[in-house]
Amino acid sequence: MSENQNLLAEQRRALILDEVRRRGGVRVNELTRKLGVSDMTVRRDLDALARQGVLEKVHGGAVPLVEASTHEPGFEAKSGLELTAKEDIARSAAELVAPGTAIALSGGTTTYALAHHLLDVPDLTVVTNSVRVADVFHAAQRTTGPRQGAATVVLTGGVRTPSDSLVGPVADQAIGALHFDVLFLGVHGISVEAGLSTPNLAEAETNRRLVQSARRVVVVADHTKWGTVGLSSFASLEQVDTLVTDAGLPASARAEVSEHLRRLVVAGESVDGTDI
Repeated sequence: MSENQNLLAEQRRALILDEVRRRGGVRVNELTRKLGVSDMTVRRDLDALARQGVLEKVHGGAVPLVEASTHEPGFEAKSGLELTAKEDIARSAAELVAPGTAIALSGGTTTYALAHHLLDVPDLTVVTNSVRVADVFHAAQRTTGPRQGAATVVLTGGVRTPSDSLVGPVADQAIGALHFDVLFLGVHGISVEAGLSTPNLAEAETNRRLVQSARRVVVVADHTKWGTVGLSSFASLEQVDTLVTDAGLPASARAEVSEHLRRLVVAGESVDGTDI
């Protein structure tokens, strides 16, 4: 399968998932008409989305998967979702990073994508509680060897979560002793009522410490995170300076976000602003 075919399949599955979530369920024949593809293609897409754990197949169609507020998908399960959106968000977020600054990257697949776009930003100090994020920078140094301007990476200790973040008292103490210019924060869920939330209680406390240690907070989250609420809230929307998201965020959500945040950046759309 070519890259173009892969991209088309990914876009099609994103549309299917949005339709399922918006309508509370769809039938295969409705999707074939809407997307202009065969029954077999739709069923393959539904099989793929069901394997990713984001919807449930039923006779003749699919319905949303109702997740408990304590459900925490692993890194691999999340890494296959909204790939194009995450890449667009990462590219836009990277434009907010100035050389020579101290930044923090939380755990998550979107911050993992962002890390790849920061490899050529000179003289960064990167604090992270993500094993995956740290490995992006370390792998680059192993490949190219020591180079002037390469990032200095500080990896906190802690207990590993299913999403490969390090949390708990060790991580909290390390983060609490540091101060960084900007935090790039991945989230499980974001809403007006619950703010930023996660299903992991220990991760919630570690994220609170990250927010407290940052001069500015930038949330990187694709549109599917909007309206999702995890077990524990760790920050209000008023504590967030900027949300970087994708074009899938509906107009109603954009209006709500704009009432609470200083800045909304929609990847792929023109923005007005300068480096952080």
